Amino acid sequence: MTDAPRTTPAPACAGPDPSPKRPQFQMPRGACDCHAHVFGPASAYPFAAGRAYTPPDAPLPAYLGMLDAVGLDRGVLVQPSVYRTDNACLLAALAAAGKRLRGVVEIDPRGLDDATVDDWTRLGVRGVRMNMAVAGGLPLSELEGIGDRLAEIGWHLDLIVDRVERIEEIAARLHDLPVPLVVEQMGRIKGGQAVDTPGFQALLTLLDNGNTWVKLSHAYHISVAGPPYADTAPFARALAESALDRLVWGSDWPHPMLHGPMPNDGDLLDLLASWLPEPAARQAVLVDNPARLYGFPAA
Repeated sequence: MTDAPRTTPAPACAGPDPSPKRPQFQMPRGACDCHAHVFGPASAYPFAAGRAYTPPDAPLPAYLGMLDAVGLDRGVLVQPSVYRTDNACLLAALAAAGKRLRGVVEIDPRGLDDATVDDWTRLGVRGVRMNMAVAGGLPLSELEGIGDRLAEIGWHLDLIVDRVERIEEIAARLHDLPVPLVVEQMGRIKGGQAVDTPGFQALLTLLDNGNTWVKLSHAYHISVAGPPYADTAPFARALAESALDRLVWGSDWPHPMLHGPMPNDGDLLDLLASWLPEPAARQAVLVDNPARLYGFPAA
């Protein structure tokens, strides 16, 4: 995928809800937000040309404040598309946060020397993102080569597709990857589509192979009904029935590229509880599964 010329400025995004609230359920110890971003300051970490959006500054202290406010002990920072393969902002945040955070970078891992891999692994990097949802991400043609290098490194592949139908198109290639595959946004299915949509069924089949994980995240992108995103429940529950032990949850803080009302992160956790009403299921998704996938110590 290549950058398309941009003739108008990238649209600006609103900041997150400044008053995140505690969810209505008891947060388990060691709970983890597995999908978030940090941005800025823009003067220190300039954004790429041709980007799809322009985020406000959303620095590490603000993110850690959100985690504290809602009762999350851990987090995973994912490289946003506005920085392309310049991971400096993410790496600086990992260094400053110590062992509380892990990271997913965006870079061709075949270009990483072993010393850099060792350094980044010590910082907390555990995966590489392949972003098919915007221009400029790692090209799908390189999937197998990237997978082989990630197997050598011991990291996973984090994938966001442009549409759920894409999963069916490339399912065989994804199945054969030699590394754990983490699929963002519940596969990018949309509210109003059926659970038996072929692309979503292909995702469920991938879950059956034991090497695929899915993020229960981005309900506001998936939903077409709007808050409280009730039309996302069938997808989340179908995923939980298929492989509860390979699901993780993500806030997508500070919620860039949001079209619609800005959610409160406590409400997003309560949405998770509506999908997974049993405490044992939330323990798996919020604590046990992230610890295994991202290498956090036992809570």
